[in-house]
Amino acid sequence: MQGMIERTHRKSVEDSLEDQAGVVLLGPRQVGKTTLAQDIAESREAVYLDMERSADRRILDEPDLYLDEQVGRLVVIDEVQLVPDLFQALRGQIDRRRRQGHRTGQFLLLGSASNTLLHQSAESLAGRVSYHELTPFTLPEVGADALSALWLRGGFPDSFQAKSDRASLIWREDFIRTYLERDIPAFGLRIPAETLRRFWTMLAHEQGGLLNAAKLAGNLGVSGQSVARYLDLLVDLMLVRRLPPWHSNAGKRLVKSPKIFIRDSGLAHALLGIETQEDLLGHPVIGGSWEGFCIENLIAAAPRGTEASFYRSSAGAEVDLVLKLPKGAIWAIEIKRTTSPKVTRGFHIATEELDTSERILVYADDREVPGQGGVRAMPLMGAMERLTSVQNT
Repeated sequence: MQGMIERTHRKSVEDSLEDQAGVVLLGPRQVGKTTLAQDIAESREAVYLDMERSADRRILDEPDLYLDEQVGRLVVIDEVQLVPDLFQALRGQIDRRRRQGHRTGQFLLLGSASNTLLHQSAESLAGRVSYHELTPFTLPEVGADALSALWLRGGFPDSFQAKSDRASLIWREDFIRTYLERDIPAFGLRIPAETLRRFWTMLAHEQGGLLNAAKLAGNLGVSGQSVARYLDLLVDLMLVRRLPPWHSNAGKRLVKSPKIFIRDSGLAHALLGIETQEDLLGHPVIGGSWEGFCIENLIAAAPRGTEASFYRSSAGAEVDLVLKLPKGAIWAIEIKRTTSPKVTRGFHIATEELDTSERILVYADDREVPGQGGVRAMPLMGAMERLTSVQNT
């Protein structure tokens, strides 16, 4: 069933392979990177190697011997962060092939950790590869009719497509356990699984709240430095989003702490034991969960290079999501789980301070209506379509 949902990232990855020697496709485990890569590989001459398989790793013990024979084929290397020494060889391969006239479509590298991978590859592959992040399923991929299921179960393919809410929750609980007990220790990080689980669960309870490192450290019985390290880890694994506050030199007293979200709403719900739509609707996290779900979808729909933040002044002016598009336009987006197309006075004040070009309220009705002060109220899908249309112009 997974293959039935067309990934919107496929075209951008294929376009980059037409322009660049390589593409690095990043995303958490089980998000569908391998499926997407294999779909792309089927349409061209390609070889696939998985660095979790010892036999495939042995093939690359002498990388140049093997890769010299693959010129003209797309080489797909999965879980490439497990072999950091490979990046230097890949740089040499790309440069030699360029001299031979093979300039594009050489390598598709898949990785499950952003910074772990980027630190290794940024210097050696700079200017040679294009970076893409594959997110869990987004609303346009599954269709507006599936919004409630996507919000409840999250967008990991096996979770979203499970045969029941119960089966979906069990999959997510297993996913969390595997990350804690196997994947994180594989990065050489010595953090007790139970401590990290408690930390991750605390973040889920505070979904969308401002980071209060001292409170988290006190509750966990660890230092503030440990909290910072745990948070960095979950951000690097693309499981948590640290949404920064908007910074400007306007002399305003702005909030300085980031807002923290579990990026996949389904994982947040699993950490909190939320199984059904009824459980979710009755849970205190509902507002933060809905905000985080919308923010992930909106950021995924925004043009590449968009900077995301939030705005909050000590005087109460506030915007849930500020998007600074690559050409400099600033969009202010308010997110409310309500059918009333009204925003607060604080939103209007903030948008004046920010000098925004678009003011949008994402709300829980399916009609698009004009609001006061240049605000347009629209469903999540409408706001995403508007962002995507900017990307395509």
